Amino acid sequence: MPHTPEPDEDNLDAIAPPQPVFHVEQALLGALLLDPHRLDDVSGITVDSFSTAAHAALYAAISTLPRPDPAEHAKNTKWLDRVLASALEEARGLTASYLHALVQVCPWPRHAPAYARMVEAEHARRRLLTAAERLVHTVHDVSLPHLVQTVLAEADALAAVVDDIANRFPPRSGVLPHTPAPPPTAADYTEAVEEEQLLLATATARPDDIDAVRWLLPDDLTLPLHAGLWQCLTTLARRDEPIDPVTVLWEAQQRGLLDDGSDPGEVLRMLTEPAGSVGHWAERALQRSLRATAEHTGRRIETYAGDPANTPFQLVVGARRALADITAVRTRWRHATGTVPPQRQRPAPPTRAGPPTTMAARTARAAR
Repeated sequence: MPHTPEPDEDNLDAIAPPQPVFHVEQALLGALLLDPHRLDDVSGITVDSFSTAAHAALYAAISTLPRPDPAEHAKNTKWLDRVLASALEEARGLTASYLHALVQVCPWPRHAPAYARMVEAEHARRRLLTAAERLVHTVHDVSLPHLVQTVLAEADALAAVVDDIANRFPPRSGVLPHTPAPPPTAADYTEAVEEEQLLLATATARPDDIDAVRWLLPDDLTLPLHAGLWQCLTTLARRDEPIDPVTVLWEAQQRGLLDDGSDPGEVLRMLTEPAGSVGHWAERALQRSLRATAEHTGRRIETYAGDPANTPFQLVVGARRALADITAVRTRWRHATGTVPPQRQRPAPPTRAGPPTTMAARTARAAR
């Protein structure tokens, strides 16, 4: 009966508790050790594709050492010895018995391309998970001097990983991850609430400035009441109707914003305490919205990639849908900060050649 080594067998400390991909890697390496020429049938994987240092070192040795003569390889273990010696430079826990065990656990060496595809798929999932985790970590790194720009750069890096996976595993239409998206992360909105109150009060006092911040949407604000009041302000401004604390309060009542038990007097007092500029507070609110969107996007992709049942096809579709939210808020951020890239001029379509209209052409046709 084939023997499957335990994680700590042969002093292979780097091997994690066996997951399905661990056994797939064993089968692939066993096939390549038994029939090195099958390396020609393996594509899409590199040393980094393997989940353990030992397996990565073995693959590196197999793929770089000159291949043995098939007849000679069938008679002795000289080539296996060279593979082991090369791999030991990177993974000291490897032994000859482990290499022989790999050969024994390989069901069918001719299935090496299928094994490689499985290894590639698992590596894609790990890459996506790492990139999503990095995005979430960046969102919370307040020590960064240019936080928004860095967050957007990490979002671009995550999108690049998704695109690379899509090139290797073209997504199938309508195949979504079956993993439910996580709920929004609870956060301390104390500062946000105070700044949004100043935004609403300042916009009420200076309604002419509302049109300049059309890029701010109600959903960018953290509290439903604040989002509703901002919608009241933008609606009144669009209708060119009078705007002051009383008219905004009345519009809020018409929209049912006070039905949740909000005190009309408190809302009125909040709207009568302006400070600063509308543009400043609006930009602060949009920045928070961008960071919150990036975090939720990262956590969504983390959740998808953390579920090994999701195929690469599903991961690509789910990740791209999540990243679309960042793209939308990024466009508004560029409008808010004046960093909208200039549109490229499309080249004029080539002019199609028409029939000759010169007198010489007409004479030539007549001569025919």
